[in-house]
Amino acid sequence: MRVQFACLLLLFATALSQDARYRKFINQHINGQMSKTRCDQVIQSRGITQTDSNLCKETNTFIRATTNHVRAICGQAGEPYGVMTRSLLPFDIVVCTLRNQGARRPHCQYNGQARTRRIAIRCEQGFPVHFDGDIVHFEN
Repeated sequence: MRVQFACLLLLFATALSQDARYRKFINQHINGQMSKTRCDQVIQSRGITQTDSNLCKETNTFIRATTNHVRAICGQAGEPYGVMTRSLLPFDIVVCTLRNQGARRPHCQYNGQARTRRIAIRCEQGFPVHFDGDIVHFEN
């Protein structure tokens, strides 16, 4: 009985950790209404910084899509790309690049650039948990 309880507890803890990573991915990278002029505002309001610090993040990419469209990349809408998964179709994205290097929150200032690219993400248990980058060149 103790072993079953321990396994159930471990499974539950893993699911909670997975859910937290997916929610962080959504917060940092999905915004269907994002525009290149809103980088400062959105990054500030979502509290996006370098991991475990108050430093402004050098670059952050927002995917202009719904969570369901992005999550589908982890299934039939994606293909293996090394240890990542890449989208079969391009997405509209906004890449926010820090203008004032070394700045700390809340003084982050970004330049935004709109692009249409295929994207590479890391999937775990069918959920996106890490944005790896956008893909400029299409391999055949």
